[in-house]
Parts: sequence; structure tokens; C-alpha cells
Amino acid sequence: MELSAELLKELRERTGISIMECKKALEESGGDIEKAIEILRKKGFARAKEKMDRETGEGLVYAYIHLDGKIGVLVEVNCETDFVARNEEFRELAKNIAMQIAAANPKYIAPEDVPAEIIEKEKEIIQEQLKETKKPAEIIEKIVQGKLNKFYEEVCLLEQPFIRDDKIKVREFIATHIAKFGENIRVRRFARFELGKA
Repeated sequence: MELSAELLKELRERTGISIMECKKALEESGGDIEKAIEILRKKGFARAKEKMDRETGEGLVYAYIHLDGKIGVLVEVNCETDFVARNEEFRELAKNIAMQIAAANPKYIAPEDVPAEIIEKEKEIIQEQLKETKKPAEIIEKIVQGKLNKFYEEVCLLEQPFIRDDKIKVREFIATHIAKFGENIRVRRFARFELGKA
């Protein structure tokens, strides 16, 4: 199949992934750019998973001020090397994460950071709401898990739909950058300040 240079260029610009990878994905998708992006995201996520256990000793602290000084965010984003930490695209990633925190106001980074007592309290509330439904226990358990996942989407940064593309979660947005840079990236901590709120 003959691929146009324009199509290849567009895919490269939209994903930031190498020409060879873009060419393979376009061939695999039969020239459909949206399918090619999906293929690259799946491959990138698989590659990113392999790197997620690696140590992250470099990175940067990014400061973002929103709404004329009404909301401020400090976020520490770590990577493996100083080379990536100084990269303009890495700074853009940190900025996007800070903007996400400003807009969506997460309380924790990931579900594993939510204290056990808060999870238990949330489960109690959900089970109390379902008490009168007279559904079988296994169905109630599935509903509880579904509602708990929704709760994580609200309070955990990595589980939130990404503000610039709500079809993906913040976790997946970061994973595309792990695949792109070839090293692990981790949000270590953040603080969000809103004028007049504790």
C-alpha cells in the first residue's frame, strides 16, 4: 500500500512518535489515521507499562497560576534523566498536568493513595443506598465496584478524564509520553491553592 507523505506527516505531528512506527501503524490500519492513532496508543501503553517500575530521580517542579491568580498549582513530575527533564515537551506535559489539577481539583494521585478509611466510608454509603433494592449480593458488589471506580475518577488525578481529551484518562496521557521519551514518568506530589479556600 502506498502511503502519502502528508498522511505520514500528520500522524507524526499528532502523536510525536517516530516515522517508522507511524508508517507501520498506517500500514496496519489500511491508511485510516484514527485507527493508526489507536494502534500507536495501544503499543505505546504496552511499552510504557514495561518502564513503569523504573526509578525516577530527575524531573521538575512546575508552577501554574490560573484565573488571574485565583488558583495556583505546584506539581512535581519525575523522569529518569536530566536530558528528558530539560526537554520542552516534558515541560509541556508538566504544564498539562498542572492545568488538570487546577481544573479538576483531585485530592490524590492514584487510587492506592486514598486512605483505607475513606474507601470504607464510601463503600458504606454506596451499600446503604443499595439496601432497599433487593438485588443479589454479587450484583450489589459489582454496582459498589462501579460506583467506587466513579469515585476514583473524581478524586484521583490519574483516573480523571484528561481535560484536553476526555476519551482518555490522565494515566493514559502520561503513558503516551513514557512511550515517546522511552523512560518512566511519575507525578510525585502536588499542591493546589484556591483563593479563600482552606
